[in-house]
Amino acid sequence: MKQQLSDYGIFVDHIPIRCDNRNVINLSKNPLQHSRTKHIEIRHHFLRDHVQKGDCVLEFVDTKNQLADIYTKPLLKETFFAIRRELGLLDVNDLDK
Repeated sequence: MKQQLSDYGIFVDHIPIRCDNRNVINLSKNPLQHSRTKHIEIRHHFLRDHVQKGDCVLEFVDTKNQLADIYTKPLLKETFFAIRRELGLLDVNDLDK
């Protein structure tokens, strides 16, 4: 992701990833292998390694403020419009005004 951003002329030290699960954030910070986490897939270990290297940072976001929901869930009209506004996306109808 850092490479792709640098191709567009955007240079960042670390990539923020917003997550609404505190256990996942704590697990990424703790390098110890717990018996209850043996089932975690390789891709999650890959992410944990990058968090430990400082390439990305996991930040807590409350569930109701999770912007990714616009892409993953059916939302109420008001919630959809609020998230769309947060993302800086415009409605086609707003362009006429």
